[in-house]
Formats: sequence, structure tokens, C-alpha cells
Amino acid sequence: SSLEALKVGALIEDLDINDLNDLESRTTKTDILNVYDKLECGSRNHMRNFIGQLQLQNVSYVPQYISIEDFDAIIASPNEKCGQ
Repeated sequence: SSLEALKVGALIEDLDINDLNDLESRTTKTDILNVYDKLECGSRNHMRNFIGQLQLQNVSYVPQYISIEDFDAIIASPNEKCGQ
């Protein structure tokens, strides 16, 4: 269903953000960090949109991989312009 697709989308972005944070801690190479930053920015925007659609249907999402504090900060902030 479309509702389940939104939940899976939010879960995938949750996992992606967690994975990118982990990968960022493993390198100091600026070019790689820039790529991770752009990917994470996109994941945050996607998460905001998935969560927004879930909220319209009165469905809550609880993050499984990132902290609730990080999740709340992402959701409370506006969409970003990634790579600009």
C-alpha cells in the first residue's frame, strides 16, 4: 500500500543517514566527505517529505537507526538545497 511505502521510505532514509554518519567518521578526505554530505542532505530532505506525508495520514514514525534527537532536529528544520 502507499502507506507502507511511505513507512519503508522513511526507514530507508533513517538507515542511510545512520550509515553516512558512520562512514563520515572513517575518513578525512575532503572530496569523500563532500559526497557524503550531499547524500546525507538528500536523505534528510527525503525523510522530511516521507514523514510529512505520514503525518497527513496521522501516522507516526519512530526512528530505528538515528537518535530521536537527530530525527526531531531533521523534521523540525526546512528542506535544504543540497550541493549549492
